[in-house]
Amino acid sequence: MERVTKEVDEGNSVDAVYLDFAKAFDKVPHERLKRKLKSHGIGGGLLRWIGNWLEGRTQRVCTQGGSSGWRKVVSGVPQGSVLGPLLFLIYINDIDAGVVNWVYKFADDTKVCGKANDINESSAMQADLDKLSRWSFDWQMLFNVEKCKVMHFGRNKTEPNYFMNGIKLEKVKEIRDLGVVVTEDLKPSKQCQKAYNRAASMLGMIRRTIKSRSANILLNLYKTLVRPHLEYAVSAWSPYYKKDRELLERIQHRFSKMVKGMECLEYRERLRRLGLWTLEERRNRGDLLEVYKINKGLSKVAMDDFFHVGTGQRTRGHSLRLSKKQSAKDFRLHFFSQRVVNRWNALDQETVDAPSLNSFKNGLQRIHSTKIGFFED
Repeated sequence: MERVTKEVDEGNSVDAVYLDFAKAFDKVPHERLKRKLKSHGIGGGLLRWIGNWLEGRTQRVCTQGGSSGWRKVVSGVPQGSVLGPLLFLIYINDIDAGVVNWVYKFADDTKVCGKANDINESSAMQADLDKLSRWSFDWQMLFNVEKCKVMHFGRNKTEPNYFMNGIKLEKVKEIRDLGVVVTEDLKPSKQCQKAYNRAASMLGMIRRTIKSRSANILLNLYKTLVRPHLEYAVSAWSPYYKKDRELLERIQHRFSKMVKGMECLEYRERLRRLGLWTLEERRNRGDLLEVYKINKGLSKVAMDDFFHVGTGQRTRGHSLRLSKKQSAKDFRLHFFSQRVVNRWNALDQETVDAPSLNSFKNGLQRIHSTKIGFFED
């Protein structure tokens, strides 16, 4: 959402079309897939091995005590396998050929985003959708048009209609994007509520079913079953409203009181004894880790995709200071590429120059112990 938030902050309107393949993984034709693999330079023994892995499968339908005859499976990549999603992505990799707007592909979750300030830009989006429809027919990967949705971001309320295969696409005000709730105002509150509900449900299950109040047992359960709900893809929706931050923190507050002997202690003291950070501190620590990984080439995105490294004479701080643009909107000001800048620039040179990710983590731990409040908003 980096580009979407940037465009909207600059006053542009953006339309996003969320596409849905009909039975995506089951529809990939084997012979056409092998042709595409060959065009990517995959041949010889490896291509034969992939072909043998895909082919030779049969299926039948059983119902009410009867069954059909066995039929050869000529399409589909096995779901649940490591290779399946990779083969699917290779097959749809050229779906954006000739498309002028921005196409984002992640397995079978594909979306097209583009500016929608005037009729020319909305017409360009429609033209792209027509190209995608033609591609889907040509390569036998049809879209489930009833499940394709349109979301509009920005002030322009003209909100043009878009069509695929002659069917008008439904407009929505919120949608799940890779498991994260995205709303038209780009605020994280609904995602925070969703994360809270799931974590609270899991914590309640632990409270009802686990009799032990041992710190080790409960801590392992919390880290494994509860906290992941509060931190899934959190760099994309990190809360900035106080009520949302407090809502999420309430889960860890409840958990820490479940441990025997800690019921009457202050929250910070309970966390200290359990070796935990507040969720807010963990989110800000995670942001710094992401910047470090991007800077060191440990991430698939480039530094220039998110940040501009400041130039000129340095008067204080380290040598990799980031510059920050003024933002008109709260959602942009608190988006990852903006909110992390000040805290990253406040790091010391030794920490920034850490030779490994583990060394960088140790540096952050040292700062957490010596600079009270550094990781708080």
